[in-house]
This record gives sequence, structure tokens and C-alpha cells, in this order.
Amino acid sequence: MTTRILLMAIIAVATLTAQQADVVIKIVGEGDTVIAVPDLRGAGEAQRHMAVFNRTLFSGLQDSGYFKMAPKSMYPLQVPQQPQDFKPPLAPATPPRRGEPPKPVSQGPWLTDWSSPPVNADYLAMGYTAVQNDRIVLFGWLYNVKLADLANAQVFGKLYFGTVDEAGARKIAQEFAADILEKFGAKPLSGTKIYFTSERTGNKEIWVMDHDGSNQKQLTSLRSISTFPAVSPDGTRLAFSTWAKGNPSIMLMSLESGRFLSFYNQRASVNGTPSFTPDGQSVVFSSTAAGGGAQLYLCNLDGSGLRRLSSSSSIDMEGKVNPKTGSEIIFTSGRSGPPQVYKMNMDGANAVRLSAGEGDAVNPSWHPDGQHIAFSWTKGYDPGNYNIFIMDVATRKYTQLTHGSGRNENPTWAPDGRHLVFSSNRSGSNQIWTMLANGTQLRQLTTQGRNGTPVWSK
Repeated sequence: MTTRILLMAIIAVATLTAQQADVVIKIVGEGDTVIAVPDLRGAGEAQRHMAVFNRTLFSGLQDSGYFKMAPKSMYPLQVPQQPQDFKPPLAPATPPRRGEPPKPVSQGPWLTDWSSPPVNADYLAMGYTAVQNDRIVLFGWLYNVKLADLANAQVFGKLYFGTVDEAGARKIAQEFAADILEKFGAKPLSGTKIYFTSERTGNKEIWVMDHDGSNQKQLTSLRSISTFPAVSPDGTRLAFSTWAKGNPSIMLMSLESGRFLSFYNQRASVNGTPSFTPDGQSVVFSSTAAGGGAQLYLCNLDGSGLRRLSSSSSIDMEGKVNPKTGSEIIFTSGRSGPPQVYKMNMDGANAVRLSAGEGDAVNPSWHPDGQHIAFSWTKGYDPGNYNIFIMDVATRKYTQLTHGSGRNENPTWAPDGRHLVFSSNRSGSNQIWTMLANGTQLRQLTTQGRNGTPVWSK
């Protein structure tokens, strides 16, 4: 290889790497803000629940991806619990030696203890808990320790109330973390749910859990194959594909009452992969109602008002409507050969392929901003296995988030637009995982049985 060709190759790789980094930065950002979160203490009965509180608060901020967490091993020995604990240092009693900076005399905890090395924090979350009137109370404060004046350094101070148990401690920690995140324009994950398919009971049923994998609960007991859950934008309805009635069909459930809702399935060999439109008033699904390969259809919430969206000689499925515009839909289609990700108008016009055409590209999912997607793609990087990619739809720039770790499929976005949930067999069996949308902060949420097709809902 000549020097000129080698140079061109290096430039090409550098350009592609920069383009891929641009996609991630648009979504995740730089995350350069450093926050210190020392363990808070509790008075009396409250201390029993502080391990849960501190773990919940720290992970809630760390998992957001907005902060760099200052290592606890670097924290000062004197940790303030309330604003009165801060004591400004005194001027030195004797002048410093020539060429040396003055060394203030410490009177107790101060802002510079946290902003200076080795902590180098920008912000400090602090406070304490106590039990009052049979409730656990958190006195929580956030300080900008880069500011010299104590009054201006306080970002906010607030009281939080919960029951005197682990649930109450977790609640006030989540609320404190949510208020901190709100100051940085972030959306907390607390309160969000992940719906998924699990085989742990011997049949594929629909389950739900909290964003961190806690409180895993079975929703369906159809003793069949039920999969591909979808949740309405307002979080009140669940749609999914099931074989409970013979051929694959669609069922709807109220997430408020737990009751199944009426839905008319077209006479077809397959009705499946449902999703809701952004207004929550319609369902997009794939069906063989017209004969031949499955195509995309739109209907009302009860299955009436059928309208065909795609007309191709291949199989079209996994349709998802743009959450921002409501005027275009991404889907998986084999119209050009192997399955690829496509986009078209809601009337079926202007169908264009988004993925490059090589390998198999499936499981597309819109980012909440309506400008980016996530999808699974073999692409030849890891033959025989899928990896998770994200793409800027307008520019077609993409980046790979998972690498050489088995099959990684069915990515969907968290409501905060910064995290993804997906299924992977990297641990030996198919399980549910989450990660930040730059491929970091991987976390396994399920361990029992085989689990897949997750979707994240607010």
C-alpha cells in the first residue's frame, strides 16, 4: 500500500469515527459535570433505611448519564449535613513566605473542600433524614461548590416525605434525584416501566418491571406465546401479539384495571407486531389480511376502521410512527432482499431504505425527538449475531453501540431519550439489559428464564 493510499484510509476512518461520535453526542451529550454524593445519615429510626436511600440516590444520578460521579474515596473527612455546618475559612494568622500562596485556616467543612483536588466536584448533594410524625423526612440540599458565596452556591433546599420503611426511603431518594436532574434539564427514569416477554413460567407471557429491574410482575396468563408488547403514549393500554387463539393475533389490555379490551382481528393467518400512534388513538400492525406477505395496516383502538399503509410483494412489519410528526413511519421490509429498515409517509408514499442494504437490519425504534432511530443489524461486524446501532435519520450517519457480545436485539428508547433497553444473550441466555445511548453503563435487569422484546414506557 502506497503512503498516499494509507493516508487516505486513515482520513476515511477518522472521518467515519467523528461522524459516529457526532450521533452519540447529539443524544447523550458530553456529561462533564462532576457531582459529589456522600452517604447521608439518618437520625434515630431513619438510620435503619439509609443504606437503601443512599444506594438509590447515588445510582439514580449515576445512571442518568448527565454526571461524572466524584469517587467517594476522595471525599473530605468532614461531610456537611446542613447549611449551618459550612464554616468559611479564616485568613492566615501569619503572612505566607515569599512566593507562597496564603493558606486559609479551616474552621470546618467548606465549599472548596469539594471543588478543589482531589474531589474536583462542581456540585454537592447533601442532607440528612429523621422521623417526624411517623414519616421519614429528608432535608436535602444541592450546592454549586464552584461559587465562593454560600448563599449563591445553594441551588435548592427541599423537604421530602415518605413512609418509615425501605419503600419510603427509596421514594424520597428518587424524588431528591429527580429534582437534581430537573435542574440540568434531565428527565428522571424513576417511575418509568419496562414491559417485556418472559418464559420463566413455562409459557411466553408479558411481564413488567421498574426501570432498574425491581418489582418484576407477570401481566398475562394466557398459557401460550405472547410477545412484542407495546404501550400507549399515556401508559394506560398494552397491546401485544399472541398465539392464544390459534393464529397470531393482537390483544389489548387496560393497564389500569388489568382487563382485556375489545379488539377486532382481521381474518388473516397473521396479525402482529402492534404499536400505537403518537396520539394514542390508533394501532399500527402487520397483517396478511390481503393475502400474500404481511403488510402494514392502521386501525382504531378496537380494531375497526382498517386502513392499509404498505403495498409490497415482500413482508413488511414492525411499523413505528414518528412520535414528533405523526406523518411518517419506520418499519422492517424485505422488499430489497434481506430485511432492512425503511421509512415512508403514512400514505405509503416515498418509501426509502435507511439501512445500508448489507446484512439483516431489523427492530427499528424511534427516539423521542423523532430524528434518530435505534435498530439491530448484523452488518458483518459479528457474523451471525445482531448488534445495536443508532442513526441520525436525516444524515444516515450511524454508530454501533454493542460489540462482539452475542445477539443484541429489540432496542427501544427510554422516555429520557438517553437510555436504551434491549435483549441480549451475552450472559448465556436471553435477558433484558439497559445501557446509555453511547454504549456505556450496561446493566442486566433479568436473570430468570429467557426474556426478550422489551419496551420502555413512562
